[in-house]
Parts: sequence; structure tokens; C-alpha cells
Amino acid sequence: MTTPEPGGGSLLSASALHIAFPGRRGAPTARAVDGVDLDIKGGEIVALVGESGCGKTTLARSLLGLVPPTSGKVTFAGQPLNYSGRALKAYRKRVQLVLQDPSGSLNPRHTVYEAVAEGLRIHGYAGDERAAVAGALSRAGLRPPERFFLRYPHELSGGQRQRVVIAGALVLEPELIVADEPVASLDASVRGEILALLLRLRDELGLSALVVTHDLGLAWNIADRVAVMYLGRIVETGTVEEVLTAPQHPYTQALLSVLPEAPGEPVVLTGEPPDPSRIPGGCRFHVRCQVLASGEAEAAGVASRCRTQDLAVLSGAGRTQVACHWASSGGGALGGGAP
Repeated sequence: MTTPEPGGGSLLSASALHIAFPGRRGAPTARAVDGVDLDIKGGEIVALVGESGCGKTTLARSLLGLVPPTSGKVTFAGQPLNYSGRALKAYRKRVQLVLQDPSGSLNPRHTVYEAVAEGLRIHGYAGDERAAVAGALSRAGLRPPERFFLRYPHELSGGQRQRVVIAGALVLEPELIVADEPVASLDASVRGEILALLLRLRDELGLSALVVTHDLGLAWNIADRVAVMYLGRIVETGTVEEVLTAPQHPYTQALLSVLPEAPGEPVVLTGEPPDPSRIPGGCRFHVRCQVLASGEAEAAGVASRCRTQDLAVLSGAGRTQVACHWASSGGGALGGGAP
């Protein structure tokens, strides 16, 4: 099936997705993903942003077919994801994972050639394996590719190892990659090179990507759209310019405030970190919300709603949306938030 043109219909989407993990020994069920709609279009990079424990990695793994949802559905190229063995194998050829730690992703006993060729062999590739491996390494920026065939991971720099991991994904010619913290383990100088590579792959191949990260600065540098996740739900979504220059949700504002380039004082969130087995009533962010704590929500007449009324799940549409009583009442976005 042909990848949709950029700006066209959805390539990958989640609809009313819920993923719950039963607690051990009578502990409460953890609602890791608690109602998510998300769309990724052909040729689009979407950044999924949030703190550790917010559910973003669980959501990404479900979109990859690694974690079946408790309810809801995942759709790819207009077809519901089939979790049966043969169908799932075919799907994973079209949607590839890039992990954050290249050292952990690569077998130290395998050469670069073997690492990149592994996917071809799993999927029974019948073409010229050597040419396919060379092409993938070249697209990932390792040139001339033959120079890297017989090298082992310990002989490469961190950036080169990450390029090998990306080449291993590209060799199957996927339509979409899911990159989980793809530059978190790299030096600052190398991070820019890998981000530029992902942008080039989007432009040259029409490759779509979901980039999972806690770093809003990374999202600014690479994403077309941003989805901010908190305690199992998307709380704000829109274009990168709209969300990061005029954030509406207090949680997004807090995440942006701690970036080195952000104006003003950083927002220090109070209360306990997110716990998917103890989701509070009302707005799930209200127990840590700086707007509620400062009295601004009270002045806007929404404090009671913040504490008692849940918010609707944001739709997967591309327009800017926010799940916040205060923002919806005209609480005012912050300008100048982008790095």
C-alpha cells in the first residue's frame, strides 16, 4: 500500500485507546494509557512528549503492535491492526522501532553488516542482500557503506552506532518509524546530526515518524506536530509552533519553563509524580497544577471544575486542542515559550 502524501489522510492512528495492567497481589490496576486518540500522517513527524511514567512508551509500544490494547483500536493505512502472528510480522516490516540506546540495540558479537541484514533475513528478503544493506547504511549517513560492513559496535562512535540502528530500520523500507528517545544517550554535537538525518529521511523518502521524548527542545527541532501526554492522556496537541510558542495547558507551560532558553523562572511542580494506578478525579493534573495553586483558576471561576470534572479525550485531529478547564475558560496562553 502506498504511503499517503504529506498533509493527506492518516497513516497510523489510535482511537479511544486504553491499556491497563492489573496490579500484583491486589494492588490497583494501572491505567497506563487511559483514552488516547492520535493520528500520524504520511511524511509527518509527531513528537510525543511527557515526563517519565506518563504512558508515552506504553502508547508507542502499542502502536508498534507489541502491547495489545485493553480496548480501542490501532489503524494503519486504513486497516485495523491485526495481532495475529503473520499479519503482525507483515506490519512490523512497515513500521520499525528505533531505540534510545544503540549499545543495547546492537549485538556486540555481530558485525554492522549482520546487524543491518538481520531484518532482511527475518522477513525472507529475496533480493540482493548486500546491495540492500549498503543502501540502508548509505541513507543513514555511513559512507562508503562497505567500509563499515566488518566493523563491530565497540569500534564505532555513539553517533555511528545510532546510525547503524537507523539503517537496520531503513533496510526494510518502512513507511513509519517509532523512535524512542533517539538521541538521549548522545553528545550534544552528535544529537544535531541524528536529528538532521531524521529530517532528511522524511524529506527524501516521505518517511513518517513518531518521536517519543521528554525533551520539548528536541520536539521544536524536529517535529511537525506535538502531543503532550500526562498520566495516560494527551492533554495538549497541535503544530509545533502553536504548542511551543503559545502553550495553553499548565503542564506544557511547566515543561517549557525548565528549558535553558526559556524566559522567566522555571515552574516547580508540587505533589507526587504521576501514578497510573491512582489517577485523581477531576482534571488529572489538578493536584500538581501551578495555576490552581496560585489562585488563578479560582479567579477564573473554574477551580471547582478542575477538582471534580474530568475532561473529554482530545480527538486525533491535527488542529490545536487542549484538555484544561482553565485554558478553555480563556485563561490565556503563554507566549515566547519555544526554545
